Amino acid sequence: MGKEVKKIGILTAGGLAPCLNAAIGYLILEYTKLAPQVEIIGYVNGYMGLLKGESIAVTQEVRDNALILTQHGGSAIGNSRVKLTNVKDCVKRGLVKEGEDPRKVAADQLVKDGVDVLHTIGGDDTNTAAADLSAYLAANGYGLTVVGLPKTIDNDVYPIRQSLGAWTAAEEGAHFFSNVVKENSANSRMLIIHEVMGRNCGWLTAHTAMDYRKRLLASSRLPAFGLTLGREDVHAVYVPEMEFDIKSEAERLHKVMDENDSVNIFISEGACVEAIIAEKEARGEKVPRDAFGHPSLDQVNVGGWFAKQFGDMLDAGKTMVQKSGYYSRAAAPNEADLELIHACAVKGVECALAGISGVIGEDENKNGELRACEFERIKGGKPYDIDDPAFEELLAALGQPKGAKISVTH
Repeated sequence: MGKEVKKIGILTAGGLAPCLNAAIGYLILEYTKLAPQVEIIGYVNGYMGLLKGESIAVTQEVRDNALILTQHGGSAIGNSRVKLTNVKDCVKRGLVKEGEDPRKVAADQLVKDGVDVLHTIGGDDTNTAAADLSAYLAANGYGLTVVGLPKTIDNDVYPIRQSLGAWTAAEEGAHFFSNVVKENSANSRMLIIHEVMGRNCGWLTAHTAMDYRKRLLASSRLPAFGLTLGREDVHAVYVPEMEFDIKSEAERLHKVMDENDSVNIFISEGACVEAIIAEKEARGEKVPRDAFGHPSLDQVNVGGWFAKQFGDMLDAGKTMVQKSGYYSRAAAPNEADLELIHACAVKGVECALAGISGVIGEDENKNGELRACEFERIKGGKPYDIDDPAFEELLAALGQPKGAKISVTH
C-alpha cells in the first residue's frame, strides 16, 4: 500500500467519448466499496477547473446512485482543452497570471484541496498533460499520485490496445449512416460522403464501415423493388494511413455510380489533411490551430474537399456530406465498452490506493496486461494497421485496392 489516501480528485478533458460518465461512475463505485471514508471531488471542466479551483463534491446521494452515470454519454463534470505546458495560452484564457507556471498553479491547487490522488480521464493530450503534471509533482516533492484512464474514440494511444469508448463510437456511427444512406432514394446519382472522426488514425473509420456493413448484410433486401445491397453498400473507405490515387478511384467509382445510381464513401476527418492544408495555404488561406498545435479540422473540411473532387468526377446529381462524430461521441457506452471501463476503473482504484501512477489500459508491450502504463510511454498518433485482415477483407469486398502513392490532384 502507498500512503494513506484521504481525498480523490477526478477530471475529464478533451473531446467527448462514450465513456466519461461511466468511468466517473465506476470510480466512485469502487472507492465506495474499498475506501468509503475517502472524499471525492470532481474538477469542473477539466484542467480549467483545476487551475481555477472550481470543483464539486461527490455526496452520499451521488455515491448511492453512481451507476446512473454509466447510462449516460457526455461528462457530468464538464470538459475543456487545456495544455498545462502552453503557458501563453493559459495566460490568454485567464487561467493563470502572467509569470505563473500552470503546472505549479495546478499542483498548489491540489495541495490546497487536500487531494492525494488525481484521476484524469482523457485521450493522449489529456494524459500527456497528466504526465507533465505527474513529473512536476514528483520533481518538486508534492507526493501526489496521478492515475489516468484512456479515453479516445480514435483508439490511437500508445501502448494502449483498446481505448475507452471507441467500440461504442463505431457502433453509433454505423447506426447513424444506416439512416443517412436512405437519402439516396431522394435523388438520382447520389454521392454521400460519411466523414468519421479520426485526426491521425483510421481505426474508427474502418470499424464504423465494418460495423455498418455487418448491419447491412444482416438486413432484408427486395431487389425487385429497388432495395438492393449495391445501392446502400460501402463503396470506398479512406483513412490517413492509406495511399490511393484519386483519379483511378474516381474511374472505379464512376462505374459504381453508373451501376447503382449512388456512391457511399466513408472517410476519416484526417485523411489527406496536410496536403489539403498545403493547398489552402498556397492560396493564402490560414488554418487555425488549437493549444496543442492541432489544425482545426472544421476549417480544413476534408469531407467537403473530397465531395467537391468526387462530385465533379463522378457526375453526381447531388452530393451530401454527413458527419457522425458529434452523434457517436456523445452516446452512452455499449456493453463491450462498459465491461472494459469497469475493469479499468477497478485497476485504477487499486493502483491509486497503492500509490502507483500511470494510465490504466491493456499494455500492448506486455501481452495485453491490464496495468498502469508509465506516463513517459504514453503518446498519441498510433496508426491504424491497414494490414488488419478484417480491413483487407472489407476492401476486397468493395473491390478497392490499397493503391499507389496518394495524389490529391487530378
